[in-house]
Amino acid sequence: MKPFFKAASAVALTAFFSITPSSTYAGVFGDDEARLEIIKLRKQIDEISTRINNRFEPVGARIDSKADKKSVIDMAADLERLRIDIAALRNQIEVLTNEVANSQRRQKDLYADLDARLRKDIYSDLDARLRKLEPQRLSIDGKDADIEQSEQKTFDAAIALFKASNYASAERAFNNFLSRYPDSAYAAQAYYWLGNTHFAQRDFSNALPAYQAVYKRFSMSQKAADAMLNTASCQIELNETTEARETLEALLKKYPKSQAAGMAKGRLAELK
Repeated sequence: MKPFFKAASAVALTAFFSITPSSTYAGVFGDDEARLEIIKLRKQIDEISTRINNRFEPVGARIDSKADKKSVIDMAADLERLRIDIAALRNQIEVLTNEVANSQRRQKDLYADLDARLRKDIYSDLDARLRKLEPQRLSIDGKDADIEQSEQKTFDAAIALFKASNYASAERAFNNFLSRYPDSAYAAQAYYWLGNTHFAQRDFSNALPAYQAVYKRFSMSQKAADAMLNTASCQIELNETTEARETLEALLKKYPKSQAAGMAKGRLAELK
């Protein structure tokens, strides 16, 4: 009888040491795998306990001699050690269960924090982009006006072409600007610079309507007096002397304090 229980003890101990983790399962398995391991360990413990109890009860009923009693005492000691080992194993399972629960809580907190940060970054980036798309409040021709980002970029690009002496491209750029933004606060300036692109190409006939649009449609523009002076210059180039004198006289009358008026007086003297 004693060999049997020794063998049973050895089997149980072997099962215990084979399933006892050398380190916590939370560090080896994922949460799902750890839960499966816990279920397996509990099942194995229950099976070992059942097998020990089932084997021990019949033997206890057949104690006939001192040898039998000694065997039973030895087996009882072995069983007690097994029960202690099983209790320790169950304790490790509880520790593992807590670690899995803590791991899940930490992951949940981590995901929540990550989600909050991502949302904050996304909203901040979106807000920054929306701010860039919002119109800018600028002072143009002495008046405050709301200018869209695309509107500003289109106008600046046309000016850059003119400054680079790329007059044909600048002409197209200003025409495109006026087509897209006919009511822009930059409209007066766009017509003025459009006239300059034609003048630079000695296309005086097309420069005239561009300059005239400035002072006829935007008489309060800071470019109006200069546009009238340039109109007279085009008329002189086209041998329209009478029209040129009329334009210069109108300039002196309408914008007498402007810098362009001082130059208009010299031009009139030359024409006479």
